[in-house]
Amino acid sequence: MQISRRTQADRTAATRTALIAAGRRLFAEHGFAGVGTETIVRDADVSRGALYHHFGDKTELFAAVLADVEGEVTQQLAATIDADADFVTLMMRSVQAWLDACQRPEVQRIVLIDGPAVLGWARWREICQPHILGLIEGVLAVGVRDETLKELPVKPLAHVLLAVADEAALYVGASQEPEAARRDMEAVIRPLVEALLRR
Repeated sequence: MQISRRTQADRTAATRTALIAAGRRLFAEHGFAGVGTETIVRDADVSRGALYHHFGDKTELFAAVLADVEGEVTQQLAATIDADADFVTLMMRSVQAWLDACQRPEVQRIVLIDGPAVLGWARWREICQPHILGLIEGVLAVGVRDETLKELPVKPLAHVLLAVADEAALYVGASQEPEAARRDMEAVIRPLVEALLRR
């Protein structure tokens, strides 16, 4: 009996994973509006009933896909954090890693463009909170606590910095000369980060 339950749990997990993987590929390539549920279930090789059982509808699948992409990008950004680096170096490395990640169509389309449009700002941020936004808040909280940074409210400051990072990614992504746009954007962001230091 226990083996049967474990097998069912494995099947359930595999179905969910297949739907998220299919949604991720399709939403990145065609956008949320350009993908129907029939295409998703066909790509995932599951039934339409499986989609509705696991996610309720396409929007809820999209929310799960967004969380999946956000989690992956957050892990990549966390890997760039060097505890021995000074704050400005750490933040600029994070900006560079973020801009690298945003060159991928799935991040550009799912996280930056369709995310807020499909889910609304509040739900989009709710999904981002434990991921990239939470990572930024953590770094800032340490900086304020050890008196490296000016004593500013951490949560709103994290939102401001994330807005800067998101706009930077959209600006670079839309540019006809992305390398030049990226250099310019990094040159603009550095003094903003330096201005947070306690003098």
